[in-house]
This record gives sequence, structure tokens and C-alpha cells, in this order.
Amino acid sequence: MGGMFLALVFVMPGQHAFVLAQESADEIESDISKLEKKLKKETQELDALKQDLNQIDSSLTSTQQLIQRTQNLLNQTEQTIGQKEREIANLEQQLVLERHVLSGLIQEMYFNGSIPLPEVILSSNDFLGLFQENDSLFSTQEKMQGVIQDISEMRAKITDEKISLEDVKKDHETLLQIKSRQKQVLVAEKIETEDDLEDQQATIAELQSKLQELKGDLNKLLGKSYDAKNIKDAIQFAASKTGIREGFLFGMLSVESRLGASVGGCDYKQSKMSAYRLGIFKEIANELDYDYKKLKVSCPPKSYKGTGGAMGAAQFMADTWKGYKSTIASRTGHNPPDPWNLTDGVVAMASKLANDGGAKGGNTTIKSPCTGKKVSVKWETYASMRYLGWSCFALNNYAKTIQSLSGNYKNL
Repeated sequence: MGGMFLALVFVMPGQHAFVLAQESADEIESDISKLEKKLKKETQELDALKQDLNQIDSSLTSTQQLIQRTQNLLNQTEQTIGQKEREIANLEQQLVLERHVLSGLIQEMYFNGSIPLPEVILSSNDFLGLFQENDSLFSTQEKMQGVIQDISEMRAKITDEKISLEDVKKDHETLLQIKSRQKQVLVAEKIETEDDLEDQQATIAELQSKLQELKGDLNKLLGKSYDAKNIKDAIQFAASKTGIREGFLFGMLSVESRLGASVGGCDYKQSKMSAYRLGIFKEIANELDYDYKKLKVSCPPKSYKGTGGAMGAAQFMADTWKGYKSTIASRTGHNPPDPWNLTDGVVAMASKLANDGGAKGGNTTIKSPCTGKKVSVKWETYASMRYLGWSCFALNNYAKTIQSLSGNYKNL
């Protein structure tokens, strides 16, 4: 007896939507995986370009130093040649003088200078006997002839030295030409590598932005958004996502916004924000369905020249927020993220601090904005200085205040 079974599939309410969501999530995860692989490859290429640039810089520095040394040697050689030329000129003048003195002495001793030397020679039957008749004259003549010979020999020697120095000068000039051409090649290579490096950084930034957006979409799709219950909860959540020390984050929030309690008392007009930032500020408000005219931001500072416009607990300016938007969304699951949302704001602050090395242990070396000298500071100090703006106040006051307040986190 033959038969056929009819299989019926019953779909529970909401199951279809769940299946579609799961399929979309799988697709996004696949895209994330592909992007992460591509990002890793591009990052490796970026590191290779940085190594190439470092090698070029090193070669360029060595070449420039050699050019400088060669130029110095060339200058010294030219100065020495000039000195030798002056010595030769002086010796030639001395020769003329010695001969003139000798001639005058002969005339003076025999004829009191009234008869020219040629006539003295012609009037004498024996010129050698002329000198022998007077031992003093002969002795003087002999000495002066010796001086003349010494001067001639010295002139020949200095002339040889000058010729040798000119050969050395030619060698220096040839080396200088070679190294100058090498420098030109290295400069061209550096410019090309810097352009490639810039393109590579732009590619990586674009990939990172897409990756963060995909992660944000995935969190939103799977319902993985997070809303902190209070400031302590927000600090713990942000610290877990970025690696920033909780006490450090507490200190930063205490100084910037009194732990999110003081986020500004001015509207966009009173803040005197720039037209550029106002445009981005309007975009943020529009995306969040806020009336930008009613939103509160920081007021212009009274103690120094600047504008207001900082938003929320993190006190981010509109353009800075835009740069971290995708990163915040990927970590909180809020897409778009909200500067006035406590979770988004604290995560934004922690993300920027981490991006500037705030999660690293130990110290780094910086050029002090106060003295211009190199000093060793904690990575947290460096990150907080970047957060406020590079200044002497940031180093000696702002960063120190944050560190002193960080210990109060345990009492929160």
C-alpha cells in the first residue's frame, strides 16, 4: 500500500523576521570579515611605506651631512689655495726687492750710485775680480744670492702645493656633484613615497569608517545597543571598549563636564562657533531630529581666546564628533550616536583618548610646549594634552589636575 506524506512547516509569529535578520547579520559579518582582511593587508602596506620613508630620510640625512662636509672641505681647500697664491705673490715681490737691493748695493759701494751697474760691468776687465777686490761686497752678494735661491725654491715648493690642492679641489667638486645628484633623487623618492603614504592612509581611513559603520549596523540589527544607567556605568562600559583606565576617564569627565552635569549654557549663536562647525552642527541635529536652535553647547572661554560649541559630556566640537561618529556607533550600537547621550559621550571621550595613546602604559617623550626641551610624560598626560590642545597650561595644569582627580573614582 503506497502513500505520500505532506510536510507542513509552521512559522511562528516573528520567526520570519528573525530569519531575515539572521541572514542580514550573516551578510554583514561576512562583509566585516572581508573588510578586516583587506584592512590588515593595507595596514601592512602602510607599515612598509613608513619603513621605506624612514630609510629614505636616513639616506637623505647622511647624504646631506656628506654634502655639508664636502662643501666645508672645498671651502677650506679654496681658502688654502688663496693663501698659497698670496704667499707666491709675496715671494715674487721679495725676489724683485732682493735683486733691486743687490743691484743698488753694487752701485753704491763702487760709484756711490752715480754710474749704472751695466757701465760698472763694462768698465771692468775682470768682473769676478771686481767682487774679489772687496771682500765685503763679495760676502754681501753671496748672501743675497743665497736668499734669492731660497726664495725661488720656496716659490717652486708652494706652487707645487697649490697644484696639488687644485687637484684635491677638483676631487671635492666631483664628489659634491655626485652627492647633489643623489640628494635630488632621494628628495624625489621621498615626495613620491609621502604621496603613496598619504593615499594609503586615506584608504585605511575609508576602510575603518566602513568597518565601524558595518559593526554599528550589526549591533543595531541584533539589538546590541547599550545605554548606561549612570555615569559610573558609562565609564565602566567605555573603559571596557577602549582600554582606557577608569580613573583616568573619571578625571577627564570631572574636568570637562563635571561628570556630564555641565554640558554648556549657550545656544549656537552665543557660542560664536565658526560657520564651518555650524554647518556640521546642523547636520548632527537634523540626523537626530533635534532643533539645532534649542540645543545647548559650551560658551566661549573667558580666560583665553577661542569659541564655544562643545557638545555633551565629552565636550566634542562638531567636526571632531563627525570624525569619531562611526567609531562611537560601533561601540554603543547607537546609529547615529548622540553627543548629548551619556553613553555615547563617554565612549566618544574614551575613543579619542585611546586614539592618542591614552590606553598605553609607561611614558613617551614629547617636546615641552613650555620650554621646547624634550621631557618624559605618561601616555595619559600626552593624550589629555592632545584632548585640550597643545599648550603649557595643558601640561602643567590640565593634565596634572586630571591625574589628581583620577583617584576619586573609587569613591564614585
